[in-house]
Amino acid sequence: MTHKYTPEELGAFISPFEVMATGADEGPLKGLTFALKDLYDVEGHVTGCGSLRWAETHEPATQNAAVLDLLLAAGATLMGKTHTDELAYSLLGINPHYGTPLNVRAPDRIPGGSSNGSASATAGGVVDFAIGSDTGGSVRGPASFCGLFGMRPSHDRISLAGVMPLASSFDTAGWFARDAEILERVGNVLLQSDGSESNNMPSKILLAVDSFERMNDGARQVLWPLAEKIAQSLGPVNEVRLSENGLNKWMEVFRVVQAREAWNNHKEWIEKAGTPTDWGVGARFKMGSQITDQEFEKGCADREKITAHMNGLLGDDAIIISPTTPDIAPLIESSRDFFAAFRDQALSILSPAGLARLPQISIPVTDINGAPLGLSIIGPRDQDERLLHIATVIAGQM
Repeated sequence: MTHKYTPEELGAFISPFEVMATGADEGPLKGLTFALKDLYDVEGHVTGCGSLRWAETHEPATQNAAVLDLLLAAGATLMGKTHTDELAYSLLGINPHYGTPLNVRAPDRIPGGSSNGSASATAGGVVDFAIGSDTGGSVRGPASFCGLFGMRPSHDRISLAGVMPLASSFDTAGWFARDAEILERVGNVLLQSDGSESNNMPSKILLAVDSFERMNDGARQVLWPLAEKIAQSLGPVNEVRLSENGLNKWMEVFRVVQAREAWNNHKEWIEKAGTPTDWGVGARFKMGSQITDQEFEKGCADREKITAHMNGLLGDDAIIISPTTPDIAPLIESSRDFFAAFRDQALSILSPAGLARLPQISIPVTDINGAPLGLSIIGPRDQDERLLHIATVIAGQM
């Protein structure tokens, strides 16, 4: 990164870029600065959730989100709140109210969403790390598009107290960093771990063939040899197919359960305040409103089968290597039809970890035509610390 960006150039912040909350004098994150996605409460400030109407209809927070208190106690200083897609229900990073933060690694391409501002602020170098959230891929996708390390933790490992819910059984507090060492340091704070039991390497490495098959041809031809090389450096490698009936089927399970949960969470507010302005977000809430109880119950049952299958593949100490996204970030000027098709393609790759409540880290490994592309590692549930350690090992080999 040759150009030093200003916060104004990035367009990543919804608040002024200044000290918003000062970290403790001592702690494992002493001296680091961070940004916080505008889904997280900061005492005395309205949490806007990417929506003008949400901001207008909610009072200032009366206390900090739990994540924020952990980071401040560890010595990190909050420099502001970052933009998100409307109600965090998108993978694009385009907001009808606030615009699109800059993808500094590919300025003509989207940063990805919904944690777009947090990704832009980190990639632009104005903070050391940033907090996002990941329900369907909202940290992992932007990390791949912006050339960052990005983690989705195991579901329920990190408290979401003081965070706007989207789809509660998928929502996680994720984070971005430019290097694996800071990613791991932040992770140990948020996971409330000293990392001392994280150093065991996996017994086997599973290459998710069907996830790579969901990529666009050119991107797959670049990423697959890198994935093989990284996998072979870690341990015994097996090629596997995650889904017996196709990852598109899994994506549909994810879509049904997520949409109905999102509608359940926000039905009352939407019926009073009106449908979200963003065309894609509005359509997804409408879809959620039309999902029947029977469809939702079937989706939940199918999800548990997927979870059992993924747990069986991983056992106690295997990892899965998968692409993070099907390609580099789409051009900002892409059509709605292209964005919709790309979203489906991306979710078919991103949904397995979310469905099975597993931790996943996107690692920046390559560029295509000057734009970044990430590779992911997925681990057994609640082995987040070990996955963070493996990410640092991989980063040290690159």
